[in-house]
Amino acid sequence: MKTILKLLALALWFAAAAANAAESGARLLTAPVDPLNDDSLQRGAKLFVNYCLNCHSAKYMRYNTLTEIGLTEQQIKDNLMFATDRIGSTMAVAMPAARAKAWFGVAPPDLSVEARVRGPDWIYSYLLGFYRDDKTPSGWNNLVFPNVGMPHVLWELQGSQKLVQTKFEDEEKATAAAIKAPGIVLVEPAGGNEYELLTLARDTQGRMSAAAYQQAVADLVNFLDFVAEPTRVTRTHLGYIVLLFLGVLLVLVYITKREYWKDVH
Repeated sequence: MKTILKLLALALWFAAAAANAAESGARLLTAPVDPLNDDSLQRGAKLFVNYCLNCHSAKYMRYNTLTEIGLTEQQIKDNLMFATDRIGSTMAVAMPAARAKAWFGVAPPDLSVEARVRGPDWIYSYLLGFYRDDKTPSGWNNLVFPNVGMPHVLWELQGSQKLVQTKFEDEEKATAAAIKAPGIVLVEPAGGNEYELLTLARDTQGRMSAAAYQQAVADLVNFLDFVAEPTRVTRTHLGYIVLLFLGVLLVLVYITKREYWKDVH
């Protein structure tokens, strides 16, 4: 029985790695996204405009749409609008694309639909996956997106992490260790028959505790998920109403059908 469970766990781990193979093959964490949590969405909006909007735009999102997460237009103007004074403006970035490309090697992407392209789990794991790396131009690297040009803009909140590399004599042992390891993990060939398990460990403390930082990242990802599809909650509620209407209509049609055909039979 234990052997079967072990094989099943290995199969699940390989399936997760294959699903994430588009980047590094790292095992992703599950993002605690809650589109109905307005408090989380508001905290995420604040993090976005303070830490992300300096380089990344959300050009398909208008400031006045943030009223959908429980903010008034005055609150939006007072707390979230730093690059424009028009409530109907899109969340554009002030940095010219040419200058951004010169600084980072590539212009930072627009984040309007990033949550739909990559998924909340990828963004959540990516923001938790930075570690110090003196070999890169920015001094940072990422376990989910290796050699990414973006520096770790939230490092003051999180602190810094270091990469922990553990070698195993074969892939099966490395994979078994990866299943037991918490957080983001990655298994890579290390030459010959050896494999390497890559994990992250805290190096220096930031302004937030580990739990508080994870919650902050969850709030930011929750907001990016909202930005990617701001009408999803409204559309979902409308769908329930339509289904309820169709259900009532079905009952009425069935009663009408029985009443109509009772004399025929």
